[in-house]
Amino acid sequence: QVRLVESGGGLVQPGGSLRLSCAASGIIFSIYTMEWYRQAPGKQRELVARIFSSGSTNYKDAVKGRFTISRDNAKNTVYLQMKSLKPEDTAVYYCKGVRVGFTATDWGQGTQVTVSS
Repeated sequence: QVRLVESGGGLVQPGGSLRLSCAASGIIFSIYTMEWYRQAPGKQRELVARIFSSGSTNYKDAVKGRFTISRDNAKNTVYLQMKSLKPEDTAVYYCKGVRVGFTATDWGQGTQVTVSS
């Protein structure tokens, strides 16, 4: 029943912007901490941004000031607004939901972000 569907990726030039979306179902979305990860081929998956049920956020240092994570509990959706994109941001982006005492979500399909001139 649990499902996460990422969307919004694409090809952009350095300095460009994208907004990623992750639609969740099968969880009590509003109480879950939602996270964005990314993974380049052959590299470790890394945490990019996190938003708690309280609305508090934290970010990987490399994206702080450029990326903004937000959530719309009415839509069971978490977003990642990315600006000033760099080639180093190229990766497949995934979302995940976690909550103490609850089963964490599995990975969705991910959405490809490619930053290239």
